[in-house]
Amino acid sequence: MASTKNILFIMFDQLRWDYLSCYGHPYLHTPNIDQLAERGVRFSRHYIQSPICGSSRMSTYTGRYVHSHGASWNNIPLKVGELTIGDHLRSSGMGCYLVGKTHMKADVEGMKRLGLAPDSVIGARVAECGFDVFERDDGMRPEGPDGPYDENGALAYNDYLREKGYDSDNPWHDFANSGLDDEGNVLSGWFLKNSTQAANVEEDDSETPYLTRRAMQFMEQTDGPWCCHLSYIKPHWPYIVPEPYASMYGPNHVPSPVRTDVEFEGAHPVLKAFMTTPVGEAFSREDVRNAVIPAYMGLIKQIDDQMGVLFKWLTDTGRMEDTMIVLTSDHGDFLGDHWMGEKTFFHDASTKVPLIIYDPSPQADSTRGTVCDALVESIDMAATFVDVVAGEVPDHVLEGESLLPILHGTANSTRRDYAICEYDYSGSPIATKLQADVRDAVMFMVANKQWKLIHCEGGYPPILFDLINDPDELVDLGQSADHEPKIEEMYAHLFAWARRPAQRTTRSRAQLEEMRTKSRGRGIVLGIYDENDAPLEITTKYRNRTAPPFAARHGKKAGAVSDLD
Repeated sequence: MASTKNILFIMFDQLRWDYLSCYGHPYLHTPNIDQLAERGVRFSRHYIQSPICGSSRMSTYTGRYVHSHGASWNNIPLKVGELTIGDHLRSSGMGCYLVGKTHMKADVEGMKRLGLAPDSVIGARVAECGFDVFERDDGMRPEGPDGPYDENGALAYNDYLREKGYDSDNPWHDFANSGLDDEGNVLSGWFLKNSTQAANVEEDDSETPYLTRRAMQFMEQTDGPWCCHLSYIKPHWPYIVPEPYASMYGPNHVPSPVRTDVEFEGAHPVLKAFMTTPVGEAFSREDVRNAVIPAYMGLIKQIDDQMGVLFKWLTDTGRMEDTMIVLTSDHGDFLGDHWMGEKTFFHDASTKVPLIIYDPSPQADSTRGTVCDALVESIDMAATFVDVVAGEVPDHVLEGESLLPILHGTANSTRRDYAICEYDYSGSPIATKLQADVRDAVMFMVANKQWKLIHCEGGYPPILFDLINDPDELVDLGQSADHEPKIEEMYAHLFAWARRPAQRTTRSRAQLEEMRTKSRGRGIVLGIYDENDAPLEITTKYRNRTAPPFAARHGKKAGAVSDLD
């Protein structure tokens, strides 16, 4: 095998860690993803940094926590000046390209202030999260009375569908994400009851195969070294899939929900607010789970089949020999566990996601097929990619750490003692439900291998889970007197994290250490009483100097009194 020349960074949207057979799902068989795990390293404790698309992805792309980059919810812009994977890789000679979704919102005001035109090379990269765009498709073109959710959503894909004969003003919705009844009525995928329908689109024309082909088209027309972010839209809702996948699974394949009545009745006030949202209440119903989860599984089975297509093509074209492949997700999906739907809380169903890394280099031979239980965070992707290309990670900017030592067998863990996840719900209806001020509508998770503490601003008690004795996270120990020492210990971790110098990004550690002594030769001498108390070499500019009295230069005697006095 050759050394790594290119990086294929594959991200799925809303893929739970335990809905792959290599992670233990009892019914879903994903042999192609499993095979990648057999050729690489599978990580079992990989945490995202925010349980929602936009802010999670911005952490992955910047290698920085949400508190650092500031894009704390969907459609909150990533501020101009935040470096991303593309910026770091291009400075080391590797191009960085996008095929698929980013959920990036451009900082239009910041760009305007700096005079960055969106149609310039630099402006386009700033507006697109540092990527050069081959095709951006955020995969969302729902429409409401005020217009589309995303004016640019699925534009190229809709054009493709129309060219293939799907006649509609929005074929993304009417065909790819809806069913059809016998009378020709569109059965919208937005209504969960229609998840049992087959999407009214040829399987080869649906979103996942389409993006697979677009990625191969990109790789065909470019020379390395490159990083390609292949960012799939599925299995994110709408939960609907074409045949043959629509018929593969049924209610008999739906795992029992991880939840108890006691958990619901005694839930922490903030957790109860999330449980009782319309989405939470919907997924608390068995008929909803029985309709949605088989479709969700079908979407994942389609994903795995497309991975088989992609990996075979990489092998046949020789690219498998020099391309690192990273496969992960931006967050999970509760699917009714803990009385919730969606992803916006901190249980493992949402915050722990799959991560498989295949490194083609010989240095990785000793770790092929292994499972690593190190605490890993999504911000580690950027540091790993930079390490692959440049060999030196700018840790004053990137807050993650390279996983290359684990991949190459020279380490079996990361340096961190805990993982962090953040959620800002200040712009969400949950904040209204809790009557929370925008400054209080934030939550933090700090987790290690045994304990997970959740802190909610607003004067609420903490939530604490014992991940060893209660791996399903059903029993909240946050108000247990017996666990007060452990709560204090976890809060100490959270406070230590909050005190990190995250904004010190313009000077590296080496530069700061050099500054401690380098300025001594620049002429500033403070606190010295006598010139002989300081080293001669730093005071030479102040010794043996002469100058005439100022008064003498003006024809006055020293000490003379002016006529005006």
